[in-house]
Amino acid sequence: MYAENPESVTQNHTAEPSLQKRRSFLGALLALGSAFVGALLSVPLMRFAIFPLIRRTTDLKSSPVGSLSEFRSLTEPAMRTIQIEQIDGWRKTVSEKIVYITKDQRNQISVLTSICPHLGCTVPWNKEKKQFVCPCHGGTFSANGSRVSGPSQRGMDTLETSVQDGQLLVRFQYFRQLVSDKEVVG
Repeated sequence: MYAENPESVTQNHTAEPSLQKRRSFLGALLALGSAFVGALLSVPLMRFAIFPLIRRTTDLKSSPVGSLSEFRSLTEPAMRTIQIEQIDGWRKTVSEKIVYITKDQRNQISVLTSICPHLGCTVPWNKEKKQFVCPCHGGTFSANGSRVSGPSQRGMDTLETSVQDGQLLVRFQYFRQLVSDKEVVG
């Protein structure tokens, strides 16, 4: 009554190992497929994570300020507006920034950014006081950009310049505020 046919019992025991082989093969195939799909989905995430490390989003290009000859006889800082082209991903923006062309302590032409190193206000030249005066917190700077008084920890920031075909070119950069050392941030 328990086992009427002994051959059927041996067939069931031999069928189990092939069923286990099929299950383990399908499990391995499922694991391999999952790993492959996971790897494919992680590629965009990895590119997103390391993109800022491998590519600058904003290329620093020099902008023309004017002819070098027009700045040789400066008696006070000359204000100029330059256009800055910034590329951020697929978006391209053009903004205008004010810079001042002046002479440093050695009587060499230098270009100052109009951004206050204290909190980022636009600092205009005051002709009556013959100083740069920040309208936000009253910081004052001399004609060559050095700090005279106020809450700023350093003088106005100078920008990199070059001369090409008689034209003065300036490379605009942003600097960290509220610090005593000039640190480029963009």
